Amino acid sequence: MDDERRPAGKQLHEVGMALDALSVDELKERILILGSEIDRLKKEIEKKDATRSVAESAFNLK
Repeated sequence: MDDERRPAGKQLHEVGMALDALSVDELKERILILGSEIDRLKKEIEKKDATRSVAESAFNLK
């Protein structure tokens, strides 16, 4: 199963969650998780931009 289709379950991190109970190692792990998610989101934006550019070219929407 690829990462984009993970089964629903307990979230490792929620934006705005309390951080005071987490250890330094847990905080570092979350930074890695969030960094990977940011990269995934940026790649999706690039894909959508490319698709839009093709559509604009095909239909002269500019």
